[in-house]
Amino acid sequence: MTHNKRAWAVILAGGDGIRLQPLTRLVCGDNRPKQFCPIFGGESLLAETRNRIARVVSPERTLLVLRKDHERFYTAELGGIEAARLVIQPENKGTAAGILYSLLRITQTGEDGIVAFLPSDHYYSDDSPFLASLEHALRIAQDNARSIVLLGAVPQHPEVEYGWIEPGLELADYPGHCSRVNRFWEKPSFEIAQKLLGLGCLWNTFVMVGRARTFLQIIYDSLPEMQPAFEPLTRLTSSDLETETARSVYRTLAPADFSGQVLSNSAERLVVLRLADTCWSDLGKPERVIAALNRTGITPSWTKALAAEA
Repeated sequence: MTHNKRAWAVILAGGDGIRLQPLTRLVCGDNRPKQFCPIFGGESLLAETRNRIARVVSPERTLLVLRKDHERFYTAELGGIEAARLVIQPENKGTAAGILYSLLRITQTGEDGIVAFLPSDHYYSDDSPFLASLEHALRIAQDNARSIVLLGAVPQHPEVEYGWIEPGLELADYPGHCSRVNRFWEKPSFEIAQKLLGLGCLWNTFVMVGRARTFLQIIYDSLPEMQPAFEPLTRLTSSDLETETARSVYRTLAPADFSGQVLSNSAERLVVLRLADTCWSDLGKPERVIAALNRTGITPSWTKALAAEA
């Protein structure tokens, strides 16, 4: 694989991972968020994500969205990365804020580049098909400037904690691969999830690709109050003032969820690319972690303590 020279990557690593904290305490002995935890016995999930995406997007064009109050968990791991690549939020105001902050950092370079957003807590049984799909999504986004490309995973059961994507008409230039989106369903009821499963709908992996200004447009269309709220960060003339300015901006923000409040309102701007078969899962619950470990055959040392507790 070769680097896409126009592409940027943004790794979302600002979550708290509260539901997985009983497990991360077992692994690391503290309440660190899962992305900073070596779940599979080697590197942290964040390091695994960075290594994965580095095969497609240059590390020099990869930003990491973090939180100031997690600093003690990532300082050692990220100590060699230049400050311009670290988007450090003063507090948690939802995924929309972190995505917008990173987009403004990119557009301040003068580029309207293609941006790939990737969560830092995902599992793939095989990275290669996923990365091939990501490269395909980058090409589709390059050719469809007004659209956001979502990677959709083939569902295995009627999951109620994921977003679901209802595919529509196929894109003529990508038959069998990419479709318009009829509707985006965020965390449906079990009964609706069963119907979506039967209709051939897809799980939203929250891996998204599109032009920076297209992402900005759908955010401002759905959450117009965020544009003036973040304006002080666009007027900065010195990076020395960014920390205090960001603190002031975030203090006034209402929490906003990108899936529920932006994607759900933007179906006409979305297309979905079916993810190659890689047994995708987000690692949001202990049960998903155990299932991923069972698939890989990996038995890290902390699983012995888990077995003893059981």
